[in-house]
Amino acid sequence: MKITEVICQIIRLEKVEAKTAGCQDAILVRVRTDEGLEGIGEADASPEVIKSIIDAPFSHNIACGLRKIIVGENPLETERLWQKMFRRTMYFGRTSVTITAMAAVDMALWDLKGKAFGQPIHRLLGGKQHDKILGYASILFGKNGAETKEIGERWREAGYKAVKFGWEPMGQSEALDRELVAGGRAGIGDENTLLVDAGCVWDARTALKRAQMFAEYNVSWLEEPLRPDDLEGYIWLKDRSPIPIASGEEECGRESFRPWIDRRALDIYQVDLARNGFTESAYIRSRVEEIGARLCNHAYTSPITVAASLHWLSTCRDAFIFENCVDDSPIRHELTLEPMEAVDGWLTVPDGPGLGVTLNEDFVKAHLVAQSE
Repeated sequence: MKITEVICQIIRLEKVEAKTAGCQDAILVRVRTDEGLEGIGEADASPEVIKSIIDAPFSHNIACGLRKIIVGENPLETERLWQKMFRRTMYFGRTSVTITAMAAVDMALWDLKGKAFGQPIHRLLGGKQHDKILGYASILFGKNGAETKEIGERWREAGYKAVKFGWEPMGQSEALDRELVAGGRAGIGDENTLLVDAGCVWDARTALKRAQMFAEYNVSWLEEPLRPDDLEGYIWLKDRSPIPIASGEEECGRESFRPWIDRRALDIYQVDLARNGFTESAYIRSRVEEIGARLCNHAYTSPITVAASLHWLSTCRDAFIFENCVDDSPIRHELTLEPMEAVDGWLTVPDGPGLGVTLNEDFVKAHLVAQSE
């Protein structure tokens, strides 16, 4: 079996709002073979940037577009192909958005591999340890405490036992930060799990002060309180915070995660399959489990990444909760024929071959803005 085509398709909603949400557009990567099989994947980044990395022509031996690197190869040899892509993009890759583009290709290769063997990806990764995982509704804060409370009530009534509120307007003032968290707790009730995503807004001392304040509201983790590159700040904060510290969604590949794992910088390592792919995420899983920390997915894009994340997280020994984006976006809810939605707050791991999802081709056609041949 040989790879014959690597196609990139960019889809975008007609109206793109100025908000921190990754399901207003998407890039679909489709890897096809001479035996008629196709695997699909996606990346969480600017679609046009990912497309340029895949489409780029040969420049020299360590600066080459991904399509040129893998066409003609056996798609089942995922580890070797990851190493080949990593080596041949060394002058513009290593820990950059190039890894994210590779992740989309890798996701498609694993989907294709599962279809070739008639097996779900979680089985190819070694076997799932969970049939279903408790989901948390992942949503942005309201503009104030009252609006955040209403959002929490909505998702509690929808059956969620855990809700995460994130990003703006957190960080504007101590009073507003408290109001937002208090509103979230009031909305979901005392019996449910409250998670807070600060959105990279503070220095370490301010973050510690906020963590101490948020502990009054029984917050189960504080996510991304600092800049993504502030490794030393995270180490300092984790050792002092009364609340577990979570981060990792910006990291791309094992080399990016390595110092965070080696230094035990986090309580919860959040791995995005649309930024790491299955090959790297399997390695990261084993390293995080080795140090006794916890793993969670990051997923704020389409049902393709939801399915990929379920396959991967189900193989994690201590998987305890799943990020489920509830942003009201057609891409999140209509891109695949199979709904990747929570039922009574729980998500079931797909058991079909590969990812176990099928693209809604009518939806793709209606929202297609660019395609490479």
